[in-house]
Amino acid sequence: MPENVWPSEAWPAADPESVGLNAERLMGLEPEITENYGNINGIVIVKNGAAAYEKYFNGYGPYEAHHVASVTKSIVSVLVGMAIDSGFIQNADQKILDFFPEYSTERDHPVKKEITLRHLLTMTAPYPFEDWQEPLDKLCTQPDWVEYTLNMLGHQGEPGRFKYSTSGAHLLSAILTRATGQSARAFANERLFGPLGMKVIPDYGMEGYGFEDLFGAKVKGWVTDPQGNSTGGWGLTLTPRDMARFGLLCLNRGTWNGRSLVSEHWMLESTAMTPHHYGYLWWLREEDGVVAYMAMGDGGNIICCVPEHELVVAIASGFMMNPRDRWTLIKEWILPAK
Repeated sequence: MPENVWPSEAWPAADPESVGLNAERLMGLEPEITENYGNINGIVIVKNGAAAYEKYFNGYGPYEAHHVASVTKSIVSVLVGMAIDSGFIQNADQKILDFFPEYSTERDHPVKKEITLRHLLTMTAPYPFEDWQEPLDKLCTQPDWVEYTLNMLGHQGEPGRFKYSTSGAHLLSAILTRATGQSARAFANERLFGPLGMKVIPDYGMEGYGFEDLFGAKVKGWVTDPQGNSTGGWGLTLTPRDMARFGLLCLNRGTWNGRSLVSEHWMLESTAMTPHHYGYLWWLREEDGVVAYMAMGDGGNIICCVPEHELVVAIASGFMMNPRDRWTLIKEWILPAK
């Protein structure tokens, strides 16, 4: 990508036609969103490194941060890669219990002791709940979320079977703190958000641990657990432009304006197709010859990277149950404009 189009504090805008997008086709995007995707509050489309389309809805603007829910997981994935690159963590096959020497319950459990970071990253660690039936509300009432998750880990099955777990992603955040001496928020501010020109997140502190504090209107910055660990599976707030910057970094395999922030090897490994269509906390899709990897969160928050077309689509949304699939919007309205 040309050096002069890298975003600095400002975001370089481009006429859609100048970067190979059909402006007439994109004109239909706004009425489609208004009519059929009413909880979308902001969308940024980046093509060849420039913002070729940016619109806001429902009274929102470019500087308002949204709780992006499970998009947080993909941020944590990149932070783990950075920690490995810097030697804080040995590799993705390091055992989870290495980071918690004080943990004594079932330390010799034959399955638990073999679980690695890779199992957490790929959602292939066993837990005593059925897939997509994780009791997340129970996690949030615990005095120690890490101990609770460690106690669950390794039960009901063998490593290798896909089982989506937000608790496991939270454990990765705690591991980042154990390894680096910084919260995931502080580590990200220093090594990811700051260098990308994203909004640096202060420590707002938690007023409580009710639903609104953890998931709702009171969420700001980055939620923490009672021990001060940044939530690994949700709880991060980003603007649509922040989301697009992160997507652009990942699209360019970890390099930002000539500087490698996370290794190309990690990004390629994180987003390589798997039988589960899930990489290292990234959702993977291959459809009609189009390959994409996506950070996805409840309510329809998404950062979609399409390497073949040098395309990033970042969508920030207000929470609602069962929103329309954002991939449908991307497939039907944005990819045809490429």
